[in-house]
Amino acid sequence: MLSSELVNQFHRDGFCSVTGILPDDALNALLTDLESISAGATLANHDSTRMEMEPNQAPDGTRVRRLYEPCTHYSRFRALSESGELLDSLAQLLGENLLFHYSKLNMKPPAIGSVVEWHQDLAYYPLTNSDSLAVLFYLDDADHQNGCLQVIPGVHRNGILDHTSEGYFRGGITEPIDKSRAVALEGSAGTAIFLHGMTPHASAPNTSQRSRRTLILGYRAADAYPIYLGETTLNAERYVRPVRGEHCSRARLAATEMPIPRYETVPKSLYELQQRFREQQA
Repeated sequence: MLSSELVNQFHRDGFCSVTGILPDDALNALLTDLESISAGATLANHDSTRMEMEPNQAPDGTRVRRLYEPCTHYSRFRALSESGELLDSLAQLLGENLLFHYSKLNMKPPAIGSVVEWHQDLAYYPLTNSDSLAVLFYLDDADHQNGCLQVIPGVHRNGILDHTSEGYFRGGITEPIDKSRAVALEGSAGTAIFLHGMTPHASAPNTSQRSRRTLILGYRAADAYPIYLGETTLNAERYVRPVRGEHCSRARLAATEMPIPRYETVPKSLYELQQRFREQQA
């Protein structure tokens, strides 16, 4: 359970963090599974339905950029996503009726880990209300050098910022933001960060010789229904499942408007979408 101070911080700042939420034995078991899942994958030969490789490496390079849906495909990760202690904390922030939304594991390997530009998660998947968050578990010690998460406190209360250019969704915030207010969330392995779906966040490349692996689990209130965008919504909803409480048969409409992303071409991931926009600007 989260303390009242952490709950208040989440609602005020759009995030809160808890150290040591993953004990060493659970952390080590996840890392062992991760090594097994990644074993044998190369840029030229990997299961592209389950993982994404770092692009700037030789064909036989083994640096994985992201695992897709570990909490759907692998039992130990799924058990974590449904653990009672975690769901108790989520209920404090989102209410008793909860849906698991998505999961991914960003690897950020040493000296090559990709940049993530400033963005808000909810801009990618518009919902009828904003009760949506991600829980980020640091699987390694994270700091400035290996690309820890950065956030801008309090901006989640201002709604969705502009992520478009020339009428198309670009995957990153395109309007001016005050990056001087950014806070770097350094933390030891096992730290969990609860991040509101409208909190602007980013991470720098990993310039160190250490990994910065981060497991990301998305959740939302059961009455936060997707705004239908055709195939994009179908793909985003593929792995949604109830994890606590009851089914909600009514959507809660809490916003007077919600920006709808219009894609020039549908990307494979956030990385690809943001990279494409950087190349267009060059």
